[in-house]
Amino acid sequence: MRDGGPADRGQLVESGDALKEALTAPPAVDSAVHAASGYAHAEYAASLVEFGTPRFLPRCQGWILERPIAGTTRRDAIGSYPLFSCRDWTRLEHDLADVGTDLVSLMVVPAPLDGCSRPLLEACFTHVTPFKHHYIADLAQPPEQIVKKSHRDTVARALRKVSVTACADPLSRLDRWVQLFDVLAKRHAIAGIRAFSPCAFARQLAVPGLVMFEAIADGETVGLDLWYVQGEVAYGHLVAFSERGYELRASYATKWFMLNYFFGKVRWVDLGGGAGYRHDPADGLAVYKSGWSTGTVPAFLCGRIFDRDAYISLTRSTGTVGSAFFPAYRAGIPF
Repeated sequence: MRDGGPADRGQLVESGDALKEALTAPPAVDSAVHAASGYAHAEYAASLVEFGTPRFLPRCQGWILERPIAGTTRRDAIGSYPLFSCRDWTRLEHDLADVGTDLVSLMVVPAPLDGCSRPLLEACFTHVTPFKHHYIADLAQPPEQIVKKSHRDTVARALRKVSVTACADPLSRLDRWVQLFDVLAKRHAIAGIRAFSPCAFARQLAVPGLVMFEAIADGETVGLDLWYVQGEVAYGHLVAFSERGYELRASYATKWFMLNYFFGKVRWVDLGGGAGYRHDPADGLAVYKSGWSTGTVPAFLCGRIFDRDAYISLTRSTGTVGSAFFPAYRAGIPF
């Protein structure tokens, strides 16, 4: 998988606090593999059917979710949560042009290593806003050279009591995953589309490209870490632990195992962003993820208005004119 990938891109990631406005050379992705796995797969879009009706974009071969706009007969759309992915970004503009005024608007967060530069996004969307930065590990170097020493020390302590394996049958762990995710949801008051459902998880665990890492202590599964492989990139999807798993710092064991597992299989690991909606390298989650990474790449929130008259009318009726939220008429409304 490594040959012919983005190995000649040079330095992908940024260092320090400097902001990188665009990926100057998006990674080359095997389109046949990419289209058949992870966030670009039809079954992933189908897993979100509780939040919208999947709509296929035939040229770029991506999926969006259409949603009714409350109190109206109109509809708008979002990309798959948490990331929108498609096979051919150069053809997305043609798909969006075909929408006409069928939808009022569309909002997506493109997968940041999906081969979409900022200029390409600006050709497709009326709004392209820096969202947060994703922490990236470049597996051109081995994990022991990537992971900072304090993290490696915690890994060593965690591995005294926790063992990690790659689960051969993720669906067999569905019930345990739902239990662990409930712990996570309660800890962080997760709701809406971010909360998913057991039915959604049943479909997501069967999506091609899913890799599940299982943390075990004293014969009990104390954590599960979910990833989607798309071509040369492994995207961190979700991770959850029991209270015992938190006590044992099992996340350090699973992340260490993950980096070693993917080394030689993919080039890039996307650990996702920090907490909140803006890049803050000082927040706890960002500090944790930075310890496993070689740098960051920017993610963008992208919006397109298809029916401007309807959009203006809706923002006026909801009293949200001037809101920085997109679409403005949904400001304050959870997904």
